[in-house]
Amino acid sequence: MKTPYGRECRFFYGDYYRGRHFEECRGLVSPMDKQQWTSVLCKDCPVPDIQRNNSCPNLVLTTYIGKSWFKKRIKVKASCSKTLETVKDPNIGCGYCHK
Repeated sequence: MKTPYGRECRFFYGDYYRGRHFEECRGLVSPMDKQQWTSVLCKDCPVPDIQRNNSCPNLVLTTYIGKSWFKKRIKVKASCSKTLETVKDPNIGCGYCHK
């Protein structure tokens, strides 16, 4: 689904049917992060870029809200479900699945 900033993201969900205005990020795991989330965080979120650059079905993305110096941002941890290792650069992948 497209975010309010026009980028395609599989974690974003928006329900606007018959005047409703419900939006959520389904990639966040922590209940505290789900409460703090607003659609403004979608503007600088790295997940749509990662999904566009790497379409590996074994790539598992875990998102959380991290704090930088002045504002909150969506941070991503990536792992491979095939090798069970953490992925250093999710834009490229683990290097094992697609040699």
